[in-house]
Amino acid sequence: MPEVQGIRIGRIFGIPIYLDLSWILIFGLITLSLAMQFTQEHPQWTTAEHWTLGILTSTLFFASVVFHELAHSVVAQRYKIKVLSITLFIFGGLARIAREPTEAIQEFNIAIAGPVASAFLAGLFYLLTRIFPYSQMFGALSTHLYETNFLLAAFNLLPGFPLDGGRLFRAMVWGATKDYARATRVAGASGKIIAYGLIIFGVWSALNGKWGGIWLGFIGWFLLNAAQASVAQVTIRETLSGLCAADVMSRDVPTVPGNMSLEEYSNEVLRTGRRIHIVTTDDRLVGLMNVAALNRVPRAEWHINSVQSAMVPRENILWASPEEPLQRLLERLMAADVNQMPVVSHGEEGTASIIGMVTRDAILRVIQTRSELSAAMNSR
Repeated sequence: MPEVQGIRIGRIFGIPIYLDLSWILIFGLITLSLAMQFTQEHPQWTTAEHWTLGILTSTLFFASVVFHELAHSVVAQRYKIKVLSITLFIFGGLARIAREPTEAIQEFNIAIAGPVASAFLAGLFYLLTRIFPYSQMFGALSTHLYETNFLLAAFNLLPGFPLDGGRLFRAMVWGATKDYARATRVAGASGKIIAYGLIIFGVWSALNGKWGGIWLGFIGWFLLNAAQASVAQVTIRETLSGLCAADVMSRDVPTVPGNMSLEEYSNEVLRTGRRIHIVTTDDRLVGLMNVAALNRVPRAEWHINSVQSAMVPRENILWASPEEPLQRLLERLMAADVNQMPVVSHGEEGTASIIGMVTRDAILRVIQTRSELSAAMNSR
């Protein structure tokens, strides 16, 4: 699934909530459409009431999308799967998790939680429509939220990966075959069929002047890219199968003293091309220094600051064990948005020493080499 980031607006259950800039566009379009619809259907209301209800309905709809994603996230957290963020963007909502579920039943329960949450909201707003008629503002709001949440639940149940229905389909195939990779490819193929269908419908709508259907075409394009990315991730997992951190780490771990100035450190980086160093004081490990930490300090202050003032302290260093599977390590690198990680060996007496360094580039080279070798062998 493509990563989406944006403006952080809060945190719920420890999960940061973001607004992607594209969300502003779709929020404005939906608000405009609702305000125009309310103007046509309720001409007795004032312009201020039309726009107020349009803004409120749009806001509550996107709150419903957050509720949908939170349902996924809460179930994922029950399975000890870390939820990195929830982002609202032009195509709806996206919950990012640190890793994939390890069992089919986990995948099923996480996937079904979203549609159940949306169906619950649809039922709640439907009950409100039985109390407040559509001619009243609260009744009109409830009607739209009942319909949109129902559609949100129904659309997400389509068996098009990575929609919730596609994930449910993958969970069922996974449970039946006990093969995660095969289940992902089958669900990915289903997702591509759904995506192409939406794209064709969108093109047909454009040719016939039905602009509302074009939006489904854009959603289909997004789903197609997401399905292809998910299948590619499975290929990467298979390529890295059986490899661990010790297999690809570089045993050459350069060190720099903590009292070195940042100006001197920048010269060292330029001279050697090495972007990460272990920081020592009296031969003791005190931290880790890299180009990212260097760039956080204004250039004019490099000559008055030491490496130790800008480094990542020892207690905050993310590290890998020599036997950590390479796929898991790559996921952690991406989740933490870092390019390298030291490999630490622990002794019998509780001592720890850095024996190597693993970088994203090294892992990507392994993926490329193994993929090329596999293609060459299969072509024979």
